[in-house]
Amino acid sequence: MTFDLQHLVAFNAIVSSGSLGRAADALNITQPALSRTIRRLEEQAGAALFERHSKGMQLTDVGLALQPHALLLQRESEHASENIKAMLGLAKGTIRVGAVGSIACLVLPLAIGRTCKKWPNLQVQIIEGVWDRLADALVSHEIDLALGVDTEDTAEIVAVKDCRWEDTSYVVAGRHHPLRKKPKLKLSDTLAERWAILPKGTGPFEHMKSVFARRNLALPNVVVETRSVTALKSLIGHSGFLGWMPAPMYDAERKAGLIDALDIPGASDRRTLTAFRRRAGMLPGPSTKLLEELRALTAA
Repeated sequence: MTFDLQHLVAFNAIVSSGSLGRAADALNITQPALSRTIRRLEEQAGAALFERHSKGMQLTDVGLALQPHALLLQRESEHASENIKAMLGLAKGTIRVGAVGSIACLVLPLAIGRTCKKWPNLQVQIIEGVWDRLADALVSHEIDLALGVDTEDTAEIVAVKDCRWEDTSYVVAGRHHPLRKKPKLKLSDTLAERWAILPKGTGPFEHMKSVFARRNLALPNVVVETRSVTALKSLIGHSGFLGWMPAPMYDAERKAGLIDALDIPGASDRRTLTAFRRRAGMLPGPSTKLLEELRALTAA
């Protein structure tokens, strides 16, 4: 069975908008024309794809089965068209990438700078977030590369094995935090202090938790959990909180004299970082060029 790409585009538009009218507006066609397109697709599939309700359109079981394939085929077609146009100088290609905070602060900007210098027609879209957000964006084709902490491959996402590097995380505090005056500082001395960190379940939180567990220590006094790296740095740099951060994440604040690691023997830990892509389909050309620079940069 061979599907017409325009039929799949119409199908995806209805799924995305939730109604025939809004999908017709988005596609700039009439509602009757869109209805005819969907009927032809349903005839080809041999089953209804939507249940029509007064409040909109809901996918049937067959429609749910078709949805991921229809989205993949549309995205692959768009990537192919974009790559060809970029090569012919007719349009700008787009790099769609996501990264955890520490990579977004240093490694990713360096790689983007090198990529755009070599390929000035490229544009870049960046999402910064914790891994669950990036994984969802990668699967939904919102991004084409995700940069984060090395983890096991899944049925949909795989690591790029030849693009790996490491960084080190530390207990960090503002430059004038009272603990800096304490002699022979130990990790246990931080337990009663106020902490601010990314939420439970995220990589940094679990990383910090494992460091305390290896010392047979309970979790510290986590007062603030936030997904905002900006808020996190402000709480640590200006409001007396402690935190757990990889060095690249606070590099600019360290140079500005706002945040630095506490001098606690053994209170640091390394982690491996890598790039991830979707298991199915080809990596779009613009993102391939960014990946090449990431490989060169992290190898060095």
